[in-house]
Amino acid sequence: MAYKDFRDFLNTLEKEGQLLTISDEVKPEPDLAAANRALNNLGDKTPALFFNNIYGYTDARIAMNVMGSWPNHALMMGMPKNTPLKEQFFEFARRYEQFPMPVKREETAPFHEVEITEDINLFDILPLFRLNQGDGGFYLDKAILVSRDLDDPDTYGKQNVGLYRMQVKGKNRLGIQPVPQHDIAIHIRQAEERGENLKVAIALGCEPVITTAASTPLLYDQSEYEMAGAIQGEPYRVVKAKDADLDLPWGAEVILEGEVLAGEREYEGPFGEFTGHYSGGRAMPVIQINRVYHRKQPIFEHLYIGMPWTETDYMIGVNTSVPLFQQLKDAFPNEIVAVNAMYTHGLVAIISTKTRYGGFAKAVGMRALTTPHGLGYCKLVIVVDEEVDPFNLPQVMWALSTKLHPKHDAVIVPGLSILPLDPGSDPAGMTHKMILDATTPVAPDIRGHYSQPLDSPLGVAEWEKKLSQMLR
Repeated sequence: MAYKDFRDFLNTLEKEGQLLTISDEVKPEPDLAAANRALNNLGDKTPALFFNNIYGYTDARIAMNVMGSWPNHALMMGMPKNTPLKEQFFEFARRYEQFPMPVKREETAPFHEVEITEDINLFDILPLFRLNQGDGGFYLDKAILVSRDLDDPDTYGKQNVGLYRMQVKGKNRLGIQPVPQHDIAIHIRQAEERGENLKVAIALGCEPVITTAASTPLLYDQSEYEMAGAIQGEPYRVVKAKDADLDLPWGAEVILEGEVLAGEREYEGPFGEFTGHYSGGRAMPVIQINRVYHRKQPIFEHLYIGMPWTETDYMIGVNTSVPLFQQLKDAFPNEIVAVNAMYTHGLVAIISTKTRYGGFAKAVGMRALTTPHGLGYCKLVIVVDEEVDPFNLPQVMWALSTKLHPKHDAVIVPGLSILPLDPGSDPAGMTHKMILDATTPVAPDIRGHYSQPLDSPLGVAEWEKKLSQMLR
């Protein structure tokens, strides 16, 4: 099911009716962002957008909302576009367990068609525009950044492939915000302790499997390239960078090679975030770009980011939920049923579990707070019974409204870590967190009157399968 490159996936979207080409002339601002915001308002089955007539540019082509719906997410996984979300979750979890899939190394890549090493000017190379009115400048908002652990460079999994936003600060300069919970912050710290610049590479316009892996909260020593192979079911193709010992995504449209300048800081921001708020301006590290490759007539990819839901939420929904699911199953292998951490990148997590004894569900919630992703997210954890589908919000609301006792089942844990972008954190990066136990009390907890639950009619499961097939 592997896609050859970014263009191959766009062709698939077009064949499946999930790519809408806009040939009328549009202005970079506000039309591109406005069109995407409007599309995101129209539901969870919307197509990607392809703009090929942009005012002020002669041949710029921009793809947006590439992963901005559940049909597009299913197609990324090689599944039918109308595959139900819960089915996508469990298939992703199955493939997650196939990790690691070794990479396939290539000598050359399509992006080697054009190479620039002198007089680099990103304003000439890339069509740039602001996404939200209060953004402090132009951003690369769907950029994959590759860096390597300097203390242990031979461990392949410690080469980080992460999805980070980067502000264009000059012709060959970018600003980056390294959130402390992310791997790039570790690599920058290692380099600056040595007084060295950190070699990095940035990939734009990649096939969505590596974008998905790069935005998955893997463990520090798990390779995103090897996870991308597991997701697509065959080795992921990489090619070596020229200026550093880094692997690059073979199917990218544009590659920027450079280095994080040790000790240099410039104000970066504000930027409209996935939380639905601006992040403000802060002094952040600077990347100097020394080499650029790109395909002839490259397709530039952007995503609109703002008040949920946007492409970001589809792109990091299932792949945030599955690692939490697997890590909780490691602790409670016979109890955890499913995890929905799709809301604001897992600031809210809903966990479906079997309950062994009174108080067990609260322990599950506490474990979620201490997972690698939970340390920086998981501000609100809702725990529900095994019969409750965590992806079915009406069922979750039913559990909250009938099973939760505010006196006994709301647990607040003070003074925990959170990503600084959470606008509710105070000070930035610190917060109280809450666990809501919406499971049925079991002995020795004998509160309430839950001895007569309503059963579904016989044969519901068979009819679900039959009707879902008829509706496809």
